[in-house]
Amino acid sequence: MIKPVPDFSFETAAMKRGLARIAGVDEVGRGPLAGPVTAAAVVLDPAIIPGGLNDSKALTAKKREALYDIILNCADVSIAHATVEEIDELNILRASHLAMERAVAGLTASPDHVLIDGNMTPRGLTLSSETIVKGDARSVSISAASIVAKITRDRIMVDLAQQFPGYGWETNAGYPSKSHRLALQNLGVTPHHRRSFKPVHNILYQDK
Repeated sequence: MIKPVPDFSFETAAMKRGLARIAGVDEVGRGPLAGPVTAAAVVLDPAIIPGGLNDSKALTAKKREALYDIILNCADVSIAHATVEEIDELNILRASHLAMERAVAGLTASPDHVLIDGNMTPRGLTLSSETIVKGDARSVSISAASIVAKITRDRIMVDLAQQFPGYGWETNAGYPSKSHRLALQNLGVTPHHRRSFKPVHNILYQDK
């Protein structure tokens, strides 16, 4: 079975309804035990759509890096985050929506319509919008946002790995890999760990 590749059909349909400026938005980093959640909003120029756009998880690291540079050069791109503190205070779903809202708000001009990866509209997003399940594999605008968000967050985790060695963040990006969980038990909790996440919470409170 051939996997469908993302295309511009959602964007075209919105444009036919008179919505000229279409943004795709996606976030990355809901599952990790450490680090921020990162979102990107991308408005592609219909005349310059980079070839090879797809769900960031379906691309090789080399291909993602190449596309990241191309997207930044030919599209309006905004990147935003929600911090570990915000994740712990709000919950991960709300924090990821907050990052999405911030990314859309950071575009050079407000979009006429927003294509959102997933099945929930962030409650702070009052613009015209639609949700698309598995949108990063269906809409090129969302694909572009997923690539930008992933590369950005991975780079943040590589930087944090140098400050807090031993957790393997440069390879696991903060996700709960076996080596990360072991390091958490042996080295303890860093300021970048999400205290509301069960594996971290359990280590903090196991002695109490």
